[in-house]
Amino acid sequence: MNQGKQHSARPFIVWVVIVLQFLLGLGALAGGGVLMADPSGNLIGMPFSLVHHSPFHNYLIPGMILFTFVGLFSVAVAYSLWQLPGWRWPNVINPFKGLHWSWAASLAEGVIVLIWITVEVSFTGVGFLHFLYWAWGLALIVLTLLPGVRKNCTLKR
Repeated sequence: MNQGKQHSARPFIVWVVIVLQFLLGLGALAGGGVLMADPSGNLIGMPFSLVHHSPFHNYLIPGMILFTFVGLFSVAVAYSLWQLPGWRWPNVINPFKGLHWSWAASLAEGVIVLIWITVEVSFTGVGFLHFLYWAWGLALIVLTLLPGVRKNCTLKR
């Protein structure tokens, strides 16, 4: 059952969260994909010295993590908030049983971004983009918690 038809008139704030999730995912897919294609980081001008103080020998594993947990997951969250698919398997880990699992996934993605950037900063130092992505992750959490987004994901019984 596609629950998206029940929620055809979404509040503007839901569309904002969907767009933020989608754009985050696209950027992470591109960045992670490039790091996997060229683990030296040369293709995007990432200094190899940034991995010296990390547990990694190159950018391959960070690229895979970025691609999967920030890229693929965020795009899947955007799709799920948009369509509210009736998939039942994600409910196994959904702690909010009265809400569509995409709501919990959107919160989780905000937390994932904050963790990703915080860990990255611990190895590379702080730059402007780190503040941007901290704000992005925080915005995902705060916006997902707004009543309009929550109501959009409330399950009809």
